[in-house]
Amino acid sequence: MLFPVTYSTLSCGALTQQLLSQYKIGTILSCQFWRRGLSDVYLVETQTAQYVLRVSHAHWRSQCEVAFELELLEFLNQTDIPVAYPLRTTKGELCISIQAPEGNRYAALFIYAPGCIAIGDLNPTQSYTLGKTVAELHQVTPKFESQFSRPDLTLDFLLSRSMETILPFMSDHQYDRSNLVHTADQLMAELVKNPAEFPYWVMCWGDPHSGNVHFTRDDRLMMFDFDQCGYGWRAFEVAKFFQVAIRGGVSIQVRSAFLAGYQAVSPLESWELNSLRAFTQVSHIWSWAIALTHAKVHDYCKLDYHFFNRRLEHLKRLRSPDCHLY
Repeated sequence: MLFPVTYSTLSCGALTQQLLSQYKIGTILSCQFWRRGLSDVYLVETQTAQYVLRVSHAHWRSQCEVAFELELLEFLNQTDIPVAYPLRTTKGELCISIQAPEGNRYAALFIYAPGCIAIGDLNPTQSYTLGKTVAELHQVTPKFESQFSRPDLTLDFLLSRSMETILPFMSDHQYDRSNLVHTADQLMAELVKNPAEFPYWVMCWGDPHSGNVHFTRDDRLMMFDFDQCGYGWRAFEVAKFFQVAIRGGVSIQVRSAFLAGYQAVSPLESWELNSLRAFTQVSHIWSWAIALTHAKVHDYCKLDYHFFNRRLEHLKRLRSPDCHLY
């Protein structure tokens, strides 16, 4: 009897023989385990091109959720939004189910985004281009249809469920716990009346930041990693960029350029601009819960006092009027 496992690393050789052989990509020269994130990523090289093979974790996404994302990326590519899109197998499938020891996992093969991550982070020109492209992505929302579904990026999903994940780990820090609960209640009250209809409610990338986009030397971009996509407020999408940028120390000039690029295509209403600070905090709490969920499986040792204190301090920064978003 095999001993039960929580997570397994799939063999590169087996993936090459049993999975990659289902794609018309020519002779495969190598398949290397590249990195472990919310999914496992493999770099695939053939005689003519590079590809990215992504294999979901059994505890992270259902087959329906993965299929929704893949259909979205195929649609965006067909509407000329620059994304690293998935390839179909010889049988016409976007997703291949793998029976791993811990449960079903789902694999997809993507084109390799040309260029590379911006060295030293985005410059203002690149940030403007990214903001403009995100707005263009949002504008094609009404045309997208899928037979699959995944959770909408509602306040219940982003905030309430995230708090349910975080709070059990803060029982020994009642003061911080109480402050966090109070903050979440304020955010819910402030944002709950925002209209959830187009053009304010759109298909969101979910994770717009400099690490999820490649730029070529002439500043053409391609976006990837839509693992957190879903229907949500466009103001949340902009705020998610700000939240990650502030955490990474990106300058206010670069942050302002992103917003300027976005507004050149889709100007935000005044109430949307006023909601950005609150949405940065919602984004932070959601990212916190995702990181915690991942660490519980892969790096439980990281869930110490510093893990929570760093995130509490960043939340305080985002709440401060001295923290200028743009």
